[in-house]
Amino acid sequence: MGQRIGILGGTFDPIHVGHLVAAVNARHALGLDRVIMMVANIPWQKADSRTVSSAADRLALVEAAVGGVEGVEAGSMEIERGGESYTADTLAELHSNQPDDELFLIIGWDVAPALATWDRYEEVQKLATLVVVNRPGSLPPSQLAQLGWRVLEVTVPNLEISSSDLRARAAQGRPLDYLVPAAGVRCIRARGMYAGGG
Repeated sequence: MGQRIGILGGTFDPIHVGHLVAAVNARHALGLDRVIMMVANIPWQKADSRTVSSAADRLALVEAAVGGVEGVEAGSMEIERGGESYTADTLAELHSNQPDDELFLIIGWDVAPALATWDRYEEVQKLATLVVVNRPGSLPPSQLAQLGWRVLEVTVPNLEISSSDLRARAAQGRPLDYLVPAAGVRCIRARGMYAGGG
């Protein structure tokens, strides 16, 4: 009997409490054994738009932030694989490693309208059930189902937290407390992340 595994992928530059709220609520609502916060190595949709913090820094930050969270862990598979990170590759590797596990891909409402632009999204459809957390967006679950997705919805508190705002706050020396988990704030400061305004 396999496990029920949630995958919440992202750049996590930086990870914040909104990410963790999505992870813990999805785990609870769907009875998932664990949720992997999968850190992208090179996020292909963001690589050209801005400078992204190093994968090592972002992984350390996620590891610090989830350290005390039951059933939530940092994932380094995409970093270890190298190159650009594609969800289809990650799900295929997870399925190959543990074919009896049931995979649940957790995304926010803001991501749902862009799913058709993902690389090999048909493979993603076959390998995982889509879990949409109810952030503002344009595609309700019924429309996603019509497009071939197995889709579930999880209601989470609506926290409007922007990673770009957090990077700016860090660069300007403004507080990140209660927006980023305390261990994550310590990691950001220890590694000097965002000090140059990135």
